[in-house]
Amino acid sequence: MEVSMFLNTLTPKFYVALTGTSSLISGLILIFEWWYFRKYGTSFIEQVSVSHLRPLLGGVDSSTPNTSNGEANDSNRQSVSECKVWRNPLNLFRGAEYNRYTWVTGREPLTYYDMNLSAQDHQTFFTCDSDHLRPTDAIMQKAWRERNPQARISAAHEALELEDCATAFILLAEEEATTIMKTERLFKQALKAGDGCYRRSQQLQHHGAQYEAQHRRDTNVLVYIKRRLAMCSRKLGRTREAVKMMRDLMKEFPLLSMFNIHENLLESLLELQNYADVQAVLAKYDDISLPKSATICYTAALLKARAVSDKFSPEAASRRGLSTAEMNAIEAIHRAVEFNPHVPKYLLEMKSLILPPEHILKRGDSEAIAYAFFHLQHWKRVEGALNLLHCTWGGTFRMIPYPLEKGHLFYPYPICTETADRELLPMFHEVSVYPKKELPFFILFTAGLCSFTAMLALLTHQFPELMGVFAKAFLSTLFAPLNFIMEKVESILPSSLWHQLTRI
Repeated sequence: MEVSMFLNTLTPKFYVALTGTSSLISGLILIFEWWYFRKYGTSFIEQVSVSHLRPLLGGVDSSTPNTSNGEANDSNRQSVSECKVWRNPLNLFRGAEYNRYTWVTGREPLTYYDMNLSAQDHQTFFTCDSDHLRPTDAIMQKAWRERNPQARISAAHEALELEDCATAFILLAEEEATTIMKTERLFKQALKAGDGCYRRSQQLQHHGAQYEAQHRRDTNVLVYIKRRLAMCSRKLGRTREAVKMMRDLMKEFPLLSMFNIHENLLESLLELQNYADVQAVLAKYDDISLPKSATICYTAALLKARAVSDKFSPEAASRRGLSTAEMNAIEAIHRAVEFNPHVPKYLLEMKSLILPPEHILKRGDSEAIAYAFFHLQHWKRVEGALNLLHCTWGGTFRMIPYPLEKGHLFYPYPICTETADRELLPMFHEVSVYPKKELPFFILFTAGLCSFTAMLALLTHQFPELMGVFAKAFLSTLFAPLNFIMEKVESILPSSLWHQLTRI
């Protein structure tokens, strides 16, 4: 009785305010959920529920050791190893290329995270524990830790005032030189100074741990200088000279695979259209025991596509069937696409390219950008290669199990690439995501709730009397079971006891 009396006192304005407020609140929740999903790739409500509410409701205790937790830890370790960030072997020069882009467009092509990783690389390659013994090395050790580019450049000039310092020339070549020719000139000066230090430390490397560390540092410096000089020659059009320098460097230091000089060599050989030598390099490095890269997988696909792409036609192939060479080419393309599914959209110019970052994530969007930036011209040069890629790359996803519990030719695609790529790539670039994430349940739920309450608010505003009748009927029906229970309780309990309970 009291419920019906309360409902009769409600006016249509109350229902308009109620539905309008509900629509506004659910709309705000929807906007926040959508923003959070676009930025972090997960639902905020779902994350809070799993992280905070699940333990309170009796979820699995993370402190209890069991088999499933061990498997989860193993998968986490595998995920971390899969999402290791690598130095881009074809990274551009900051002063002569990245900074020029900033001057022209006003955009920063490198993220703070990417530059911070480069600073860590420089400290690893170009410093050692005995740097305090030489004034120039001590100055450069501080320079590599500086965040301000002008402070780094000033420190390099300060070191050069004392004596010729290879690492000071490297810093100026990378960050101060505004053209490739100036960069090459500084690297040649660095080579002269670095070669002398390398020869001296080579003679003393067996005299103790300190001298061995110095020799290791001087070796890294010399290899870095020679590799960058070869890249300067490639950029200035002296490609044959660049190939010779890279081959000599790989023969002289065969154990230093961390620089991935073979990827620089592959790109230069493709520019010369020396496909036989490209195949020879692939035969050495496209091995099951070595880590793969987009450069290796897609270059192998390009060579096999080159044999059939000029005469390939989807209509003819469907009529007569695929030849052995065509099947090999398509399998190579499927293999490359499974390794990095982001590359084809850049090669087919379905997505716009940006300058590649200084570090890449293998199988990620950053690696796809770095590969396509340098190799798109080589695919265009092979007649019909892009057409064959366009006709066949989509078939890869029909062979990969979904969800991606298992890979087909490689390990399952890591789920952490999106987060790492967002750190490596600038904000103005739309990161390519694979596999496409489905919208979380709570976004769909809040979208439906917002739409429903907005429709109710509109109808209540337009037809207040009619919607008031419907609302009263709905609420009466909703509270009918409660009224029935209350009446039964009143009939069973003595009136005096019920009176005391209601007073309490």
